[in-house]
Amino acid sequence: MAASNNPALNRVPAFRAGGAPQPVDPNTVGATPDLEALFQARSAGAAETGRMSYEDTVVKTVVLFAALLATGVVAWFVPQLTIIGAIVGLVLGLVNAFKRKPSPALIITYAAAQGLFLGGISRIFETVFGGVVVQAVIATLGVFGVMLALFASGKVRASNRLTKVFLGAMVGYLVYSLVNVGLMVFGGVSSDLAFGLNSMTFMGIPLGLIVGILAVLMGAYSLVLDFEFIKNGVENRAPRVYGWQGAFGLMVTLIWLYVEFLRLFAILSRN
Repeated sequence: MAASNNPALNRVPAFRAGGAPQPVDPNTVGATPDLEALFQARSAGAAETGRMSYEDTVVKTVVLFAALLATGVVAWFVPQLTIIGAIVGLVLGLVNAFKRKPSPALIITYAAAQGLFLGGISRIFETVFGGVVVQAVIATLGVFGVMLALFASGKVRASNRLTKVFLGAMVGYLVYSLVNVGLMVFGGVSSDLAFGLNSMTFMGIPLGLIVGILAVLMGAYSLVLDFEFIKNGVENRAPRVYGWQGAFGLMVTLIWLYVEFLRLFAILSRN
């Protein structure tokens, strides 16, 4: 019979690999020191089990945001690093997204690069549109808190139909964003339109406001998908390293939401 992989059973001599039955000492009948130690021991964590857990994923997420904030402070005072952070962050974001097995080093480097991008762009937005950074941070944390509470209560869950709609909307959003950036870079829109197509109006409403609200709704559903990934990983006892993938997904979504809120509040402040 194969040896048991259950650490609890392996503590009891009768279940140890290759362990022969031991003679019973009549003086110790009724004493179960191994079982008593087992009941008194603390629960095994992710480090002991080698499996993904909620606590371990939270710790990994905190590590990523600590790296992001550290480089973000640097870029706040040296906004020239914004472009470098944006390019490196984009490349590493794609690499990590398509990598089969998460790489902690690459994910932490991604977080640091995104810190340079966010720190620099936040400084630029704050200089031009005073107060938008605090508003964007509060709004991002608010959406995260609400979606986490709804998911934890079971009131919000991912579904195949909603996910298909989400993916279709994401494709449309990416196409719109690429066209907008192209027009701004190559002079397809007036130079006084600071946000390109987003500065134009539709029925008197800035197009960027409409697109931004839709993007926030997509970002909120993306958080649900991130929570679902983490939940499934923990319940299916995925390897501990996939906690980094869960943390990476949360970071990508929260960065996206923060940038969208920055743009939304900047557009509102202009109007």
